[in-house]
Amino acid sequence: MVEIFKTNVNNTFDALKIKEFLLKEFPQADISFNLQDSNKILRTEGNQIPASRVVQIIKHEGFYCEVIEQKI
Repeated sequence: MVEIFKTNVNNTFDALKIKEFLLKEFPQADISFNLQDSNKILRTEGNQIPASRVVQIIKHEGFYCEVIEQKI
């Protein structure tokens, strides 16, 4: 399952730090940031990755995060 999030993560250092935290929680996940996008996109892919937990982890680190609803 793929989830896309809007964040306010602005630099590579913070993105790598958050990715490390997320991979500790979800070691089988594929996690990437697109900091060039105006929404500072975080993309997660994998099984059993609750979006609410991803948001919680990122907010705990002091950043904004919300799920971008995907239109089918």
